[in-house]
Amino acid sequence: MKLDITKAAQFLAAGEIEKFEAPVAAAQKALEEGTCPGNDFLGWMHLPSSITPEFIAEINETAKVMQENCDAVVVAGIGGSYLGARMVIDALSNSFGWLQDSKYPRILFAGNNIGEDYLSELVAYLKGVRFGVINISKSGTTTETAITFRLLKRMCEEQRGKDVAKKVIVAVTDAKKGAARTTADKEGYKSFIIPDNVGGRFSVLTPVGLLPIAVAGFDIAQLVKGAQDMEKECDLNVPFNENPAAVYAATRNAIYQSGKKIEILANYQPKLHNLGEWWKQLYGESEGKDGKGIFPASVDLTTDLHSMGQWIQDGERTIFETVVSVEQPNSTLAVPSDEENLDGLNFLAGKRIDEVNKMAELGTQLAHVDGGVPNLKVSIAKLDEYNIGQLIYFFEKACGISGLLLEVNPFNQPGVEAYKKNMFALLGKPGYEEATKEIQARL
Repeated sequence: MKLDITKAAQFLAAGEIEKFEAPVAAAQKALEEGTCPGNDFLGWMHLPSSITPEFIAEINETAKVMQENCDAVVVAGIGGSYLGARMVIDALSNSFGWLQDSKYPRILFAGNNIGEDYLSELVAYLKGVRFGVINISKSGTTTETAITFRLLKRMCEEQRGKDVAKKVIVAVTDAKKGAARTTADKEGYKSFIIPDNVGGRFSVLTPVGLLPIAVAGFDIAQLVKGAQDMEKECDLNVPFNENPAAVYAATRNAIYQSGKKIEILANYQPKLHNLGEWWKQLYGESEGKDGKGIFPASVDLTTDLHSMGQWIQDGERTIFETVVSVEQPNSTLAVPSDEENLDGLNFLAGKRIDEVNKMAELGTQLAHVDGGVPNLKVSIAKLDEYNIGQLIYFFEKACGISGLLLEVNPFNQPGVEAYKKNMFALLGKPGYEEATKEIQARL
């Protein structure tokens, strides 16, 4: 993985990024020594290097049971309990895999919304299908996931019988407490533990992400290896200018202080759409607090150049852009020649599609820089497990550093609880009577 900040640094005065070297070092030291806010959620820091071959084998063994007994597996989870797995699976899957026969189960995602039509259509799709469930919830009481699991548990038992259901329902939950743990123990489900010291948005390299990814047929050992190697590259002892997480955190904060409040993560590979979704949660939930924080947005290019392109090029100059670039595609396809040439594209005949895409990427970057948009570029060699593993740890480590540079706690999410209190009060949940009265007085 490579990081290029040259087209961002030109928007800053000389030395502005280097001014962050000492604060970045202090942030890294605080993370390493556990002296920062949120220090009870630092388990992700050395998670890659702590994963053993035996643990990977256990994950793969459970994945094999699900592969042998299921044609579809529903991952029930919300936020960090599904975004990381979805990001990796989509990045590595055939774009039209749902149209093809596969030796691996189709991975479906639910429990991340309360859409009645969505859940009704899911239930209709699963009728007569050999399906299983990976229920991901530390508490087992998260509304969206708990409603979905209620539906799926009953359906799986009725459709496949309790003995088979016990084999194809897996819990990823707390070690000792919570409704999901109680249910798993009572029903005899295979279970994996969500470490207490790893928050949801940093959990993709725990069973939260590794199990669904393995069920989908991908090499989690290589995913972990990529993260392990990036952990070394981002170590506290690596010099500032050679540490990609340190430089990325410093650059984006220097740009933020210059008045750019919005960071757009751009990709030129359709398979990376959900990288943007995962990244938005990671940075938005980590930094957006205390009236501070870079607003994370994402675009799929060149697609969104025909919708958001105008705003990015000529809109309010409050944005900067980080481009995730893939150096080599996994396939080879060239532009064909056409005798009539009505579209005028014969000048491209014989060129690889990726060459056209790369020139669109470079041309767009130059245009955006000319339009006043600082640009950073993160490059990976190809879309495979190893390189995605590198990206995961790079963005996680940079996020921890960046949050501390903003002087916020990067590992809590107090603002998320506000809507829940109102929702439970409006629904009449026991224990929320006073809140219900307060809301009724406002309506």
